[in-house]
Amino acid sequence: MAIVDIQEIIKQQVGDHAVVLYMKGTPQFPQCGFSANAVRILNALGVKDFFSVDVLRDPAMREGIKSYSNWPTVPQLYVNGQFIGGSDIMTEMYQGGELQELLKV
Repeated sequence: MAIVDIQEIIKQQVGDHAVVLYMKGTPQFPQCGFSANAVRILNALGVKDFFSVDVLRDPAMREGIKSYSNWPTVPQLYVNGQFIGGSDIMTEMYQGGELQELLKV
């Protein structure tokens, strides 16, 4: 797939779903500690119906999401079309109550 195609796919995914997590692995079987942490936070907040994308399944997606967000690492969380950040930012926002407010839980 061309980079342009990947960017359009990402744009559509982020636009079509309220909560999107680009991660390594799946919510049931995360493939890295940071992705596992991101899933744990969303689960702790009761966010069950989030859309997840396993970037390990598609190298073009793995690189495409990094250029789409201009953020070098995965996982990446999007809420209502807005890039929130990775595992570390999610943790800070969760501990400060900001993520709960953003997700209205």
